[in-house]
Amino acid sequence: MLKQTIQIFGRVKPTKKKTALQVTTSSKMVYSVNNEEPTGANLEFVVPKDEADGIVNNKKECYMFRFKRVFDQAVKQEEIFENIAKPVADSVLAGYNGTIFAYGQTGSGKTFTITGGAEHYSDRGIIPRTLSYLYERFSQDSSMVYTIHISYLEIYNETGYDLLDSRHEASRLEDLPAHVEGSDSRVITNPYVEVKEFLYEQEPIIIYLFKKVIIMEDSDQNIHLRNLSMQQSANEEEALNLLFLGDTNRMIAETPMNQASTRSHCIFTLHICRRDPGSAILRRSKLHLVDLAGSDRVSKTRLNGHLLTEAKYINLSLHYLEQVIIALSEKNRFHVPFRNSTLTSVLRDSLGGNCMTSMIATIAVDKRNIDESISTCRFAQRVALIKNEAVLNEEVDPTLIIARLKRENQLLKEELTLVTGEQKEDQLAVEEIQKLEELIKAFLSDPDPEIRLSLGPDMRKIQYCFFLLKRMVLAKQEEGKRHRDGHYSAATAVQKEGLQSAQHNAGEVTRLREMLTQRDNEISILVKMLKREKKRVNDAGQLVDITEGQRLASKNGSTKPMLGEGSTDTHSADRDTRAVQYLKKGPQLSLGKQEAFDMFIRDNEAHVSIENNKSLLKQRSVDAKRLGEQLNEARNRITELKKQLVLRRKRRAVHVAVMGNEFEEEVDSVEENLRKQIEHEKKMYNSIIGQLKSLKMEIEHLQLLLEKAKVKLQKDFHNWWSQETTGICVGGHRQMSHRVGEGNLATSFT
Repeated sequence: MLKQTIQIFGRVKPTKKKTALQVTTSSKMVYSVNNEEPTGANLEFVVPKDEADGIVNNKKECYMFRFKRVFDQAVKQEEIFENIAKPVADSVLAGYNGTIFAYGQTGSGKTFTITGGAEHYSDRGIIPRTLSYLYERFSQDSSMVYTIHISYLEIYNETGYDLLDSRHEASRLEDLPAHVEGSDSRVITNPYVEVKEFLYEQEPIIIYLFKKVIIMEDSDQNIHLRNLSMQQSANEEEALNLLFLGDTNRMIAETPMNQASTRSHCIFTLHICRRDPGSAILRRSKLHLVDLAGSDRVSKTRLNGHLLTEAKYINLSLHYLEQVIIALSEKNRFHVPFRNSTLTSVLRDSLGGNCMTSMIATIAVDKRNIDESISTCRFAQRVALIKNEAVLNEEVDPTLIIARLKRENQLLKEELTLVTGEQKEDQLAVEEIQKLEELIKAFLSDPDPEIRLSLGPDMRKIQYCFFLLKRMVLAKQEEGKRHRDGHYSAATAVQKEGLQSAQHNAGEVTRLREMLTQRDNEISILVKMLKREKKRVNDAGQLVDITEGQRLASKNGSTKPMLGEGSTDTHSADRDTRAVQYLKKGPQLSLGKQEAFDMFIRDNEAHVSIENNKSLLKQRSVDAKRLGEQLNEARNRITELKKQLVLRRKRRAVHVAVMGNEFEEEVDSVEENLRKQIEHEKKMYNSIIGQLKSLKMEIEHLQLLLEKAKVKLQKDFHNWWSQETTGICVGGHRQMSHRVGEGNLATSFT
């Protein structure tokens, strides 16, 4: 059992204005970081008194808080992972539960710290870096069997939803239950009451149904989540795809404090099982990576409508979380209100339970956010008082025990049969003899000294196995006798030695060829990905061409749809082709909407990020091709050196056979040099393979970033287009009503 307090860390968000960081009107620092203390780090805020408050002003100016470590603005994501997430991941691999959660006001960098940015590969957050680290450790520890399952829970307005639910289906709005509003409604009161998100055009509205996650508690006060799926992930690529799927389904909205504010709490959980192949003991552990929604001060942000409702639920859940923290930090409290909210119920083990927990306090040091940052630091100080008791999660797998007991039962039955003397007298079948020969070969070739040969209670099989063993021993003795009598000539010995060496080298070459074939397949997959991306851009250029006649028709009021995917019509390109890169798989767009989309992406920052990531992806593909060529060259050099080594050994053996053993050199310098060159080439070969692996991970992550950015760009355009069309329709309706009123008024006067 490990007893330790929750580790708290601080991270300062970079600011755009340097004046807010450096000096105030009193020429004092707004904040200062001191990581040189032996017992931790200090974060100090200086808030000068306002002269408008009068001469008598007892307001506190200096606030100092203690953390385990404070990360200033220039700190990179990699350093955050190495100092915060990596120790927790190591403890999870050892069998302890772990939790990392980020807390702070909205826009202070919580999602960037936990999940990462959507623009650059270096901006990966704690979750993708932890996944890479865990799978790397799995590959290094081949003595253990690891399995990992992933769940992604979202708590929106005090209701849980599974972000990885694969059972939801897209439905038309008119097919939904009666409590969902009709197709003419463009506002849904709660988008998570049976509805996750929707896109509407003139075609039918598409709705995505999600099931609610229900919290249940057993007699031992353990929390169970019904309707929360756990997806098994065999490799890092599958895990990143699940993360991308969950992030795509999250609720994100624009607020006055943050352009992309997450409006829900999200808990990404890794369920890890570790097992020794020869043992029935399992180690199960969980790692919670929590991205809390940011608190909003409504009096400052002036929220209304849905954003106000969401802010109420967010602030209420964070208030209940603070109540739980206060109750746990007070030694004389007997009741802790975990059941007040869904968030505190799910994080029950992480707060004062069987878990090793770390907290990241995200801090914004702009002048308008200083008060909220000080409140965040005060909350972190209370969290640091909570002590958790982490226990090694070991259990016995009943299925393995059952298998072991079955084997023991079978052995006892065989012994009993031998004692009673019940034996068969007929001859062994041909299939049985072949199986016995295979068992004997496997028994003799197994290096394990404790291996047992299980033949059952049949004395016929036992006697035949003894016969086989005796025959093998006699054959070995006869072979040794021939060697002693000189039946083998020197040439025969050289030929046999060369044959054995050739067989050994052939096996090594076969293994290397299989490995190279696998690496070549990986490289070809990466090249195909790049070709598909190029083809998509070229197809977009062909599909977006519009003739001059269509332009004239559009001026006359016609709204012919654009060419959809799969069309074979081609024209000379004379307009921007960027729109089809994002929307050609979606519904067909009218010419007016196509032009609007061109204007939308021309001024959108996300489009610049997408183009930069595309260029980076092409560059990484070129690097992969270059490494592939180096890999082939290294493989050819290894093959050539091995041929030279085999030839050298043959010549040396012939020389010894002809001249005698007295002319044999103890160490052949040429052969030793060849072996050193082979080892050097093998190191280069393995180094190139490692670079290809890391390059493959980066390419896959860049592709996920591109897909995520494209989805977000589509949603942003649909929302913007809906607002624009709604405003035009409302304005036109008012103008038409005004004209009709004037006409009626004129008619009444006439």
